[in-house]
Amino acid sequence: MDMVPFGRTGLKVSVAGLGCGGNSRLGLGQGKSEADAVRLIRAAHDLGVNFLDTAQAYGTEGAVGAAVAEIGRDKVVISTKSLIRKGDALISPADLRANLEASLGLLKTDFVDVYNLHAVKPADYAHAEAEMLPELIKAREAGKIHHIGITETSPHDPRQVMMQEALKNPVWEAAMFAIHMLHQGARRDVLPMTQANGVGTMAMFVVRNIFSQPDVLVDNVKALIAKGQLDASVGDDPEPLDFLIHESGAWNLTDAAYRFVRHTPGIDVTLFGTGSVAHLEANIASILRPPLPAADIARLHTLFGHLEGVGLDLPGPPSRG
Repeated sequence: MDMVPFGRTGLKVSVAGLGCGGNSRLGLGQGKSEADAVRLIRAAHDLGVNFLDTAQAYGTEGAVGAAVAEIGRDKVVISTKSLIRKGDALISPADLRANLEASLGLLKTDFVDVYNLHAVKPADYAHAEAEMLPELIKAREAGKIHHIGITETSPHDPRQVMMQEALKNPVWEAAMFAIHMLHQGARRDVLPMTQANGVGTMAMFVVRNIFSQPDVLVDNVKALIAKGQLDASVGDDPEPLDFLIHESGAWNLTDAAYRFVRHTPGIDVTLFGTGSVAHLEANIASILRPPLPAADIARLHTLFGHLEGVGLDLPGPPSRG
């Protein structure tokens, strides 16, 4: 497994990170047991994955805690999160403290490596910075969290307005945001800021329905052409991304999607989620493959680099992921 520095944190993390949310939720979302989820996490660790990303909202912290108790706390980097809304109301600092304590209990640990404010909308960022951030700093000073992060709510913030605002404040040490082959705005708007400030980066939404379901891709391309956002020539090919699949290129679109993000400069951890050991192995294999050919990357940048908010739907059951 390739290991890289996680921004300025001093952590060394695997380039492949196991995402414990999404539809699969380590298989719990597909009817599997916590014991199955623990086995999946252990399989990921056996393949070199040391970065585990969970959240209070996912309902998987207990499984992560059980797995880490078997693996060893010093062998993994745990990232978890707290929403800053409960229903329609913004939470208080006391609520955030309670959320952190609940996470520590489920994770069976005295500290979290990276604790993130979860899915922060642009309109809520002022509250996050003014009310939540001081509480996070106190928790860091107490040793309950080691590094402070923030994550976006991609479908509600396709231009990544919140993340760009947050990254003006150097206190954030980690950031999670969406980036994929047809949603590349982070290359322009987010990654220059994270690189300048030494912020550890977690890439999410890497593989979506748009890549795993051919009809979804074709429908999106047609809609973008109709809106004048894509050249009509892109629609001439019934499989618009098949130029990526060839002997020296990608195995399939899922493979291309993982490799495109993994090798985008400034990305530290490429997150993937699954409830299947077979998919786990295939996803890690793709993330560890070399970059896509330079000509293919250049074509992706030219054709789709200007798009915003494409394919940010919640994932359906993907072929791998």
